[in-house]
Amino acid sequence: MRGLLTIGLLILSNSFMTLAWYGHLRFKEHPVWAKWGLLTVILASWGIAFFEYCLQVPANRIGYAGYGGPFSLVQLKVIQEVVTLVVFALFTLIAFRGEALRWNHLLAALLLVAAVWLVFKK
Repeated sequence: MRGLLTIGLLILSNSFMTLAWYGHLRFKEHPVWAKWGLLTVILASWGIAFFEYCLQVPANRIGYAGYGGPFSLVQLKVIQEVVTLVVFALFTLIAFRGEALRWNHLLAALLLVAAVWLVFKK
């Protein structure tokens, strides 16, 4: 159960982080947000990223074997990277429809799945 909770929290936290890192790139299409300067965008992104940290830190604590979770530190990191790329791919498909995902992106995703398999192999 701790493993599923960890992965769920990682998905939520990465959703906030993806929005904080890349959401502002869509601001140019909004009449008010398009006028924001870089400092304002940075502060808005920090505000969004706060929620990412509120989910990421518990996810790592709950999932880490040193705190009774099922994952080693390396396993946690690899899971987090795969979650990040899956969330990013979905965000791209939804928010940036003009950006194409190509065959090499799919191959990279498959290699990441292979990395997860290798990290969990005894």
